Amino acid sequence: MGSVYKAEQPAMNRMVAIKILHPKLANRKDLTSRFRREARAMSQLTHPNTVKVFMYGELEEDGSLYIVMEFLEGRNLNQTVRKEGPMAIERAIPVLVQVCGALHEAHEMGIVHRDLKPENIFLCSQGGLKDYPKVLDFGLAKVTERQMRPGSIILTQEGMVFGTPEFMSPEQAQGKTLDARSDIYSLASILYEVLTGKLPFNAKTPMEYIQKHVMEPPIPLNERVPGKTFPPGLGEVIAKALAKKPEDRFQTAAEFAHALAAFGEPGSERALPLPSSPQASPPAPPVANPSANTLRAPTRSGPGAGLLIGVAAACLVLGVVIAVVAMKFLVK
Repeated sequence: MGSVYKAEQPAMNRMVAIKILHPKLANRKDLTSRFRREARAMSQLTHPNTVKVFMYGELEEDGSLYIVMEFLEGRNLNQTVRKEGPMAIERAIPVLVQVCGALHEAHEMGIVHRDLKPENIFLCSQGGLKDYPKVLDFGLAKVTERQMRPGSIILTQEGMVFGTPEFMSPEQAQGKTLDARSDIYSLASILYEVLTGKLPFNAKTPMEYIQKHVMEPPIPLNERVPGKTFPPGLGEVIAKALAKKPEDRFQTAAEFAHALAAFGEPGSERALPLPSSPQASPPAPPVANPSANTLRAPTRSGPGAGLLIGVAAACLVLGVVIAVVAMKFLVK
């Protein structure tokens, strides 16, 4: 399906990750042009909690698209929760507040993630922080159709609806045009799961999740885990972010961040380059058109699932030296 290579860039004295997409995507001119446009936008994102993109292009040999980004060590949020259990509030809130900062910058540039989920939030150690989040794959998921969970399904090859049912906003589930408020809904679903170990709805199939996102209110946070209590007001903040109508949610990631920061450690807001008193403003112009997307099954993956560690001895003309570790994406 695709490969990610760990590589060394001697001139910059740094390790990088090189993602090479499947050659068959090169035959879709609409996808390649979208990839270039979105990769260019990603390369302009400078927030420290967004994975850095250094370069991108096309391989001469077979037309495969590639993207070179910073190399990260750690594990994603899904792996962390599966291994350690639900996070304590004082740990989870600072992580999500920083993610809001990354989203705020992207939204200001008109970039909507469209596939926020725990697997796309990577925790590493940086700047003295153990849980330093990096948001992955801004806008790329729509064209790559990669890193699916085990049991993933593709309903169509053309005109697909892309997303992960567990974390999909109601408007995304209905194939509507998306803006920043869709990402806010998805992020609230992630926070709900991180705090409780459960999703806001009880469902077993993709269609059940979609139906409940559109039709049913989420299970209140304070009722999700018997015997577990949360600070007064936190459930209301999450419920607002999970509102069915975009206009009833927080209108910007900055607003959501400031609301959450009140429940985190003192000073957690300092991680965000956001206004001290965020004002409700019109959401950034949408860049997500509902014309194409992929639907995934809700089966959760365990730590490292979907990755096969192998050995690569190839050299690519990318101005970097390929190391001997390659990770092959598998869809079971």
